Amino acid sequence: MNHIVLFEPLIPQNTGNIARTCAATNTPLHLIEPLGFSTDDKYLKRAGLDYWHDVDIRYHSDLDHFLSILGDEDHLYLVSKFANKTYSEIDYQEKGNHYFIFGKETTGLPEAFMRANPEKAIRIPMNDQHVRSLNLSNTAALIIYEALRQQGFPNLELTHHYMNDKID
Repeated sequence: MNHIVLFEPLIPQNTGNIARTCAATNTPLHLIEPLGFSTDDKYLKRAGLDYWHDVDIRYHSDLDHFLSILGDEDHLYLVSKFANKTYSEIDYQEKGNHYFIFGKETTGLPEAFMRANPEKAIRIPMNDQHVRSLNLSNTAALIIYEALRQQGFPNLELTHHYMNDKID
């Protein structure tokens, strides 16, 4: 199973948009505190629309608490523009859970944590001469859908059904 993990998110709209992606993909969402907003925030709910009840949200008091839940067969990926490997180089079909951790919008993941785990870091290629970073919710969607694509989109509808769609 895939999991999206947000380290100390600050912008409620990003978290709401990511929650919507989680609802659409059956992906648990882990929030590492402290959060920069209340989960009752109107912007958070607006971005997530009516999907909050469909999201498996798990709260963690800090990074160490989150790390303590990982098992031996679990895979942790640190998403950072400073990584050497691209997200598309990874085989997401390996056994175990896949946890994608995204850093705080302003400062990313803690530097010491990144330095201790460079082999787990992945990035999305981009022209960083003009753009500092990609939007957090766009990045989370792009990476979770690549993992799901490699896994054959488990438990997701692969055909689209249109209302009143008839073949005569």
